[in-house]
Amino acid sequence: MELCIGMKSGHTMKVMIVEDHADMRKILKAVVIGMTTGGVEIIECESGEEAVLNYEIYHPDCVLMDIQLKSMNGFEATKKICEQDEQAKIIFVSSHDTLQFRKKAEALHAFGFVSKDRLSDITPLFQSIRNTNLS
Repeated sequence: MELCIGMKSGHTMKVMIVEDHADMRKILKAVVIGMTTGGVEIIECESGEEAVLNYEIYHPDCVLMDIQLKSMNGFEATKKICEQDEQAKIIFVSSHDTLQFRKKAEALHAFGFVSKDRLSDITPLFQSIRNTNLS
């Protein structure tokens, strides 16, 4: 687990990135920092288990969750996180943009689903979460 804080003025938003590939975590971190108008605290997790444990510690405003993770997949981790916090805002980020995965994400009350091929689709979801937290 790595903790990174972006240094910008304004409200600090906490974003947890759950991704088992270090290069993709770097890309997602850059996307989040690039679209943040206020400060951002990024919590990086390599596994579903790590995400479940750290969610309880950090209570992030938003979780960017990969689906295919080692041992505990993103759907299982999301279910456990939502048992801790029914209001958790989970955005699935997957290279497998299938109807089956989208339906499973919807059944888990995910805040959104974004294909890794279209990371710019995170922006409106992220801004919606940010606006909700500021009001």
